[in-house]
Amino acid sequence: MLLEVKDLNVRFATHDGEVKAVNGIDLDVARGETLGIVGESGSGKSQLAFAIMGLLARNGTTTGSVRFDGQEILNAPARTLSKLRADRIAMVFQDPMTSLNPYMRVSDQMAEVLMLHKGMGKAQAVAESVRMLDAVRIPDARGRVRLHPHEFSGGMRQRVMIAMALLCRPDLLIADEPTTALDVTVQAQIMQLLDELQTEFGMAMILITHDLGVVAGSCERVMVMYGGRTMERAPVDPLFAAPSHPYTQGLLAAIPRVDQKGARLSAIPGSPPNMTRPPAGCPFVPRCPYAMDICQDVMPPLVELEPARRRACHAAVERVWAGPPALVETPEPAAAEMQERMAGDLPGNLPDAAVAGAGSAGVTPEGGR
Repeated sequence: MLLEVKDLNVRFATHDGEVKAVNGIDLDVARGETLGIVGESGSGKSQLAFAIMGLLARNGTTTGSVRFDGQEILNAPARTLSKLRADRIAMVFQDPMTSLNPYMRVSDQMAEVLMLHKGMGKAQAVAESVRMLDAVRIPDARGRVRLHPHEFSGGMRQRVMIAMALLCRPDLLIADEPTTALDVTVQAQIMQLLDELQTEFGMAMILITHDLGVVAGSCERVMVMYGGRTMERAPVDPLFAAPSHPYTQGLLAAIPRVDQKGARLSAIPGSPPNMTRPPAGCPFVPRCPYAMDICQDVMPPLVELEPARRRACHAAVERVWAGPPALVETPEPAAAEMQERMAGDLPGNLPDAAVAGAGSAGVTPEGGR
């Protein structure tokens, strides 16, 4: 196994208290495999990746175990981690514009990686950088390599970040939201590029994303995170065919479908938990349609459902597969009455700021838009 993570915990000391960002995570990645990690913002996905890379903020601490190719690297000395990063483990960050130095030419930023990790001279490093920009399909790579980041489009900047991450031919690539803020066409191009490069270089990949469609098309296995914990872990096909955790079920139900024109869009009610004061039991319990009394106080263990598939839920899997109970919807007359009250019959004892807030949201005193 290339990467093995056992009981990983990440904590941050803040003025508001200790943030429990990652809690007891176990995962493994084999050579050449792609593992997808999905979940809402604040689920702990990026902090998990930063902990593996040794890139946590100064107020962050970690416990547990991270073994890369048999070597323990969690809390390893900075010199050890510096040798591993870029050379054997690389990362593509969410926003290339904030990851690239705006004052340096792309050629200097890419050459620096090779000069540091491979001992190349400047001319040789720039030539290798041009070859890698060609590999990620940047037109006129030889001419563009000496441009500054702002002279590239968003999609091109992301390709530069991918090229920089792959310069040393790493064994493991961690791609943290590699298609964020890109239009759909460019997203598809970036994901196709990553698939092709993974095959060409034979590397393993951890793909962190909100997009379940990306996971379905690019990953062999998927881990669903919520509240810093693993809710479900399974091969892609069984998870999409029959999600066994209520949170996974909610995520999949929230995907718009082109074959259901006019249907009401589904959403998971509520918000993610405050991780300075996480629930004693399951973090998903306030939003879960299957919640029971035990869920409030006891965190369900991650147990095997079938080979290579695990879930952390007190509800019987048969109950989850049967579907959530019918939601009680507001009757149309009541909904219309509520809208009328919000638009024109606001109580006189409301503060002016509240009335102004309604107007600023697009509701006029006459109920128009």
